[in-house]
Amino acid sequence: MGQPIEVSEPIVVGDVLVLDTDRSISGQDGAGFARDDDPIDSAPGVLAARIFERDDSVDHVFIASAQVVARRPGGWDSESIEAVTDVVAGFFVFYSG
Repeated sequence: MGQPIEVSEPIVVGDVLVLDTDRSISGQDGAGFARDDDPIDSAPGVLAARIFERDDSVDHVFIASAQVVARRPGGWDSESIEAVTDVVAGFFVFYSG
């Protein structure tokens, strides 16, 4: 149930990964989350928590509307980009058939 989110070509600028998606995940104001923050019960909060679980090196996530921005001190490699992209793409999929 649910459809995968389409993620356009990832953009990496230094320690920051920018993912543009085909649907809104949060309001236009956006929300930022640090790894050590208490969990927040909202769609952006749950997505940030899943990104932190998938990649121990990500220390901050910002979600605004259809964009996800993650910071990973030390930079990004293809495996870490793919891992975070997969988390975002599968966020609205509740079970696969």
